[in-house]
Formats: sequence, C-alpha cells, structure tokens
Amino acid sequence: MTRAAAEAVIKALLSEKDYLNGLDEKLGDGDHGSNMASGALAAKEALDEAGDEADLKKILQAAGDAVIMNVGGTAGPLYGAAFLAAAEVVNKKSALDAVTLEKIFGAAVEEIQKRGNSQLGDKTMLDVLIPIREAFNAENCAGKSFEEILTAARDAARDGLEFTKTIAAKKGRAASLGEKSIGFEDPGAASALIIFRALCGYWKDSLRN
Repeated sequence: MTRAAAEAVIKALLSEKDYLNGLDEKLGDGDHGSNMASGALAAKEALDEAGDEADLKKILQAAGDAVIMNVGGTAGPLYGAAFLAAAEVVNKKSALDAVTLEKIFGAAVEEIQKRGNSQLGDKTMLDVLIPIREAFNAENCAGKSFEEILTAARDAARDGLEFTKTIAAKKGRAASLGEKSIGFEDPGAASALIIFRALCGYWKDSLRN
C-alpha cells in the first residue's frame, strides 16, 4: 500500500461518512461514519509526518496508531490493531502481490478475532475481511492474473456485506437488537468494504498505467 493508495482510502472514507452514519443509526449510535472520517483525517496527518518515502510497514504503523488514538466506538481499536498487526508481517522488500495481501489480511483477521472474540457470521467487519483473506490464498489465486484476483476479492467482500443483512448481530450494541438487526448491513462490514474497494480501484488503475 503506497502513500497514494492510502490517500485513496482516506478520500473514500470521507466521502462515505453520511452513508456509514446512516447504517449505524439503524444498529448503533449513528456515528460510525463520523468516527471513520476522523480516523481518516488523523491518518492523513500521520502520513504527512511520515513523508512521501514511507514504505508499506511505516504506512500501516502510522495508520494504526492514528486510528487507535482518534477513532471512537468499537471499530477504532479493532481497525487500529488490525493495521498494526498487518505491519508486523511486511517489510521494505514486500511486493504488492497476492502472497503479501494474504499475509496482511490474515494478520488483520487474526487480530480482530482475538480482540473482538468474534468470527465469521457474527455480523461484523470479519464477514467482509475473512472472504477477502480467502480470496488471496494460493488455491483461489491459481491461474489468475493479479487484476482477476483483486476483482474476485472485491466481489467476495461485497457478497460478505450483503451476507450481514441476512443474519442477526451477535457482537456490539447491535447484539441487543437480536432478530431485529436482520435486514440491515453491518456498519463495520460496510467500512471494511469501502476501504478495500478503494484499494482495489487504485491498484487496478496502477496496473493499467
């Protein structure tokens, strides 16, 4: 994830603030979009301080620290911890390929599962992140170009968000709604899709230019 890719994510989160708040109004405090926007702005400041030459590891570390310190609610600590965990599995020589992305999303998923005590089907961001991770494993990538792999991962993430509409929340404030939470997208899963969709768009454009 280059600086430009990170900026694409920041722009996407800022533009989708109202959409995420609207989702969260149905299941939570109604501030997930505002919280993610605050984190995006804080991450931008952190990246500005890190400089244009910051490598993937430094970008993930800067984003993780900024999100932990500036994003409220449940999502902030989880996203921040996920970024920091991902930073631990890359280095200056890490190439942008399916192998690296499987490591990044694998570390992120593992950290979120540990901290949130959650799993696939709990109506959380994991319902988007786990399908992304699986899309990057070697078996699913066999015979595909990197662009095709990205498309498959993006589609899996989108399907994961749709899946959250069909299940009841088991974690967070939305869990108190029980069956009444069915029919609504999980805000955390939605922000995870927004982040990944922005990355995919940037990476695909880079491949074509």
